[in-house]
Amino acid sequence: MTTQEVADRFYALDQKQDFQTIYAELYSPDAKSIEPEHSGWGSVQGMDAIHEKGKKFSETIEEMHGGFTNAPIVAGNFFACVMGFDATVKGKGRVKMEEIALYEVKDGKIVSEQFFY
Repeated sequence: MTTQEVADRFYALDQKQDFQTIYAELYSPDAKSIEPEHSGWGSVQGMDAIHEKGKKFSETIEEMHGGFTNAPIVAGNFFACVMGFDATVKGKGRVKMEEIALYEVKDGKIVSEQFFY
């Protein structure tokens, strides 16, 4: 798939909140996930580590009130989406957050995701 095709498929699946298919179909097995230093989440590599990071994040959520992902913008081997959520987070109360998610595609697979917030 081209970067545009990966981005379009990612967006279509994201709109259905089908994250398991996104990971299984679109990610390279050795993809890396990069969080800002201030986040405390760190960076991980490999799908097992990415799944574990997602599980830990989910465990911090008491209640999800809403979320969104905007249509991707594609440039070369990269695409970016603006994403956000409104959730009650354990120990922090209700939090609204927005971020830019940047994805790199090689050989038809996402090889890295990086978040800016």
